[in-house]
Amino acid sequence: MSEKNFAVKIHAPEIEPRYRHPKIFETFDGLQPGEFMELSNDHDPRPLRYQFMIEREGVFTWEYLEEGPSMWRVAIGKEA
Repeated sequence: MSEKNFAVKIHAPEIEPRYRHPKIFETFDGLQPGEFMELSNDHDPRPLRYQFMIEREGVFTWEYLEEGPSMWRVAIGKEA
């Protein structure tokens, strides 16, 4: 993986659960094409990835930077 400059970093456990996914999508939608956000979480955010695949098909990239056991980090990019 090449080094990425993240436009924003989100630590999901700091966001109230009912607002978590909407906040992540709002942040993603605010990215400029070619920018990345870093998402960190205390569990694998696989369900979020599936939601991205449905709601933002073809406009995002997803790359695991760290995969547990206590922390998961993902680089989510907006396609240029």
